[in-house]
Amino acid sequence: MTTIPIGDASSQLNELVDQLAPGEEIELTRGDDTVARLVKNGIRTQTRQFGLGKGKLTIVADDDEHLEHSQDYVP
Repeated sequence: MTTIPIGDASSQLNELVDQLAPGEEIELTRGDDTVARLVKNGIRTQTRQFGLGKGKLTIVADDDEHLEHSQDYVP
């Protein structure tokens, strides 16, 4: 991540935004404190990978026992 004093960034803001790569950040500082971050928007940095959640969820279709205690509340 690039760090630039906010005073310097104000004079070259257009160039800074144009030079940002997708997912890259520029940190704007005032003294030793970070006051803002510029982040390239509108472009997804990672593509989704289908199937990563496979096997992490188990559905038990024949389990009606857990519903017996709530019969008074179900119309």
